[in-house]
Order: sequence, then C-alpha cells, then structure tokens
Amino acid sequence: MAIDASDAWKQWREKREESVTAPYGPLALTATHWIEDQPEGRLPDIPGTWAADGEGVVLTAVEADGLQVDRRPFGGEVRLTADTGPEAAARVSLGEKRLVVLVREGVWGVRVYDPGAEARRAFRGIEATAYDPGWAVPGRFTPYDARRVVRLGNADGRARGFALAGELAFTVGGRERTLAVARQGEGPLWAVFADATSGDTSFRFRFLFPDAPDAQGRTTVDFNRAQLPPCAFADHFLCPFPPPGNTLDIAVEAGERVLS
Repeated sequence: MAIDASDAWKQWREKREESVTAPYGPLALTATHWIEDQPEGRLPDIPGTWAADGEGVVLTAVEADGLQVDRRPFGGEVRLTADTGPEAAARVSLGEKRLVVLVREGVWGVRVYDPGAEARRAFRGIEATAYDPGWAVPGRFTPYDARRVVRLGNADGRARGFALAGELAFTVGGRERTLAVARQGEGPLWAVFADATSGDTSFRFRFLFPDAPDAQGRTTVDFNRAQLPPCAFADHFLCPFPPPGNTLDIAVEAGERVLS
C-alpha cells in the first residue's frame, strides 16, 4: 500500500535520527588525525606507529598495545588501505572504538569513532520544519560536457577539489534557480547549498540528495529533505562548503535546521 509524501517524510526523519545516533554514526566521531602532521607516526591517544607511504598506511604495533585488526589481537606490521565500508566494519579497532583509515587527495588519515562519545550521549534531536508539499518541486538535471573540479573550502579549514557533474534547475519563489551538483556514477545527485536562513535559523549550509534523474534529466527537488551536513554533528568532518552560485537568495523554510 502506497504512503503519502508526508508519511514518507516522517519515515525518512526516523531513519535519519537512527543513523545519526547509531553507535558509529556521525555523533561518534571524536577525531580525524592526518598522518603527515605526525612525523613520528604517533597519533594522539592511539597506540602503534602509523606511516603513510603513498599507497596506503603501514601500522606497526605489539599485542600489548591492545589494537585489533580484522577483530583479532594484533602484533606486527600490516598494510592498510582506505576503509570504504561502514565505519563499524573498519579493519582496525581499539576496544569499542573503530579506527577508520581515509585518504583525501593523497593525504592519509585516521578517524576515531567512539560509541561512548559525549556528543552521542548529549544528543537531543534535530530540529526540522514540518513537511510542506510546496517545497517539493520538479527539477531537471543537465550534465556538464565534462566533469568540473572546483577548489572549495572545507569545514576543517583546508581547501580540496570537489567534482561537479552538472546543474539542477527548478522553480521556487516564482523564478527558476539552479544548483551545481555532484554525482557518483548513475546515483543520486548531491547539492551543497546555503540560503537566507543559513547561519541564522538553520545551520550555515545544508546537503540535499535528489533522486537519480530519469533519461530526460527529470527528478524532484524536495527541500523537505534538506539535511544537516556531518560537520553539524562533529567538528572532525571535512564537509565542503557550497560551490560558487549555490547560495540561494531566498529563505528555504524546510528540512532539517539545527541540532536541538
């Protein structure tokens, strides 16, 4: 039996809070360490020696360090590549913590996810505007002739490349507007945007993930599903800021706004 859009939105909200509060969700991130910033290979509060060699990370430890690799006590040397699955499945762990290996533009790092993080215990919910069908409008995606990479500031203060796939056009507030969007393969679109509420009644920018467009480029732009970026939950995420042109001059009174 089909459910209406409002009920579907309520279910989406429930799943969002479940994912945010999961043991290894964004609230559990307590640190992101860049190995190049630690020339001796010793990460703060993390045992073992971590060395990047361009192709991955070499971890050296003794069993007394208490690390596990693939859920088994570890002693010796192991080469690690970037973890691409769920954070809970990261190869390296320390007690209940998961040590997630990542790479950004050739720079290797380690993220620490701790189910006992204070932010996870203190979470009280996400404030969101009630569902309004007027904020769900038709959109049309037009891909660029070739992928465009722009340099964007990130929440950690560094600039990184961000690949844009095309433009998403839609009409709100009585006129057509566009957002430059990213896309992985044939999957959903990804817009990083700000609006007149940003930094005031909502977080300084938000994410939106419209469904994959059809063969004619048609999709739905539903601002009711605008969501807080991961860096709204923990300071250690690298969220990109909105690309040039992605700050809307209207107040998007829809979607997730701020943490309660």
